Amino acid sequence: MKFGVVVFPGSNCDQDMAYALKEQLGKNVVFLWHKDKSLKGCDFIILPGGFSYGDYLRSGAIAQFSPIMQKIKMHAENGGFVLGICNGFQILCESQLLPGTLLRNKNQKFICKNVFIKTINTSAFGQKKIYKIPIAHAEGRYYADPATLKNIINKKQIWFKYCAENGEVNIDSNPNGSLKNIAGICNEKKTIFGMMPHPERACDKNLNNIDGQFILESIIDFCKKKRADFIQK
Repeated sequence: MKFGVVVFPGSNCDQDMAYALKEQLGKNVVFLWHKDKSLKGCDFIILPGGFSYGDYLRSGAIAQFSPIMQKIKMHAENGGFVLGICNGFQILCESQLLPGTLLRNKNQKFICKNVFIKTINTSAFGQKKIYKIPIAHAEGRYYADPATLKNIINKKQIWFKYCAENGEVNIDSNPNGSLKNIAGICNEKKTIFGMMPHPERACDKNLNNIDGQFILESIIDFCKKKRADFIQK
């Protein structure tokens, strides 16, 4: 697989993501500028964290109109893989590639700390179910109207929830007020993924945390298997 990391004006996690993919996971990685009109043959697109276009209007609202996003939408519609992290998740929701939206944190403050998340509705992550991953956002409160929320629950589109260190999902382990403690979701086809926590910031032994590496590896392996199954059919 070839990975493309999109760079918008205001992106600040693009280098972190490229480092995690290339240096820690050994992947073929290229950068895609927001004005590019080609995905350069990439199979898997990453929308990194940061403050695309300064978060003017609201997070991700302007980035959805970038030239590169038209190609990403076509890529997604054709079954291509896309992962949005933090601001990237916001962009995917603004672009309606994922349902729901990200609102201002319940405490109205920017939050930057380690949290625990657990996997939901997927066997893609093997034995490990709970991860310590950093968050850094002011608009991370996931919201969807009741009908949409019911649909993503029924379609098993929730992949991560905020939890306590022991795995318990409760109000005290919810850092931003997200509905149902939601930290990450996917589309119905399970080809587009969005999450607020930053796995790329927990991919190096020098940081004493490689939980993020396990998350990225698991998502990539899941997508590889999904593509292989599709080709066989």
